[in-house]
Amino acid sequence: MNASEDKLLEARLSDMTDRCERYGAPVFSAFLDERQCALAEQRLGYLPAGHGFSLYGGYEGAMRKMLAVYPDYCPAEEGDFPMKCLTLTFRPEDKVTHRDVLGSFMAQQLKREVIGDILTDEGIAQCFVTDVAAKLLLQSVTKIGRVGVKLTDERELCLGNTQEFKPISGTVASLRLDCVVSLAVGISREKAAALIRSDKVGVNHFPAASVSQELREGDILSVRGCGRFILYGIDGLTKKNRIHIDIRKFI
Repeated sequence: MNASEDKLLEARLSDMTDRCERYGAPVFSAFLDERQCALAEQRLGYLPAGHGFSLYGGYEGAMRKMLAVYPDYCPAEEGDFPMKCLTLTFRPEDKVTHRDVLGSFMAQQLKREVIGDILTDEGIAQCFVTDVAAKLLLQSVTKIGRVGVKLTDERELCLGNTQEFKPISGTVASLRLDCVVSLAVGISREKAAALIRSDKVGVNHFPAASVSQELREGDILSVRGCGRFILYGIDGLTKKNRIHIDIRKFI
């Protein structure tokens, strides 16, 4: 997301807050991606007194989520979010991917923001969409690509996030960003620092602050051209006072 997109989101957040104050009821966004969620959390830390917010994507661990801004006396519950879980079933021998489902849905002239997470498995796919999008899709989708599917909104979520990771482990002199990027990407600390100074590294969906930025367990790193990583574990010191860490690369 670039600076203009950030400003557009900030304007939407301001509008949601104004409408919440005006109507005294929860106000909901469309689905936000991970960076938008992080920006929303950052900006909404300064909500007027008496207001709160929450993010929900249909299940624990969702990557794309809706935002709710609400008065303290009328909090938004999970069931209030205007989304539905759609289930697509098809022959187990047919292969349907995340990209297939997303492409077929967007071919219905839908915007990306009305579609949340998409989970796939053998013979089944489940996804979250806005209530309005669900009505259209239930009436119009009978195929994903060339694969015939049955689509319903009457089935509860039974799939989980199947994100796969490549484990990376080793030791670092400190939890500075340049040290961790060096291990994650498999390059020298000097080259890692150069990537950071070139604005090619992000931490938790925002540009890295500096090469000396201290990381914590659970932080997510993005390195342009190299992928995304999570600092999964910090496992104590070695005899030489180096820190043993576990990193997972998203694949």
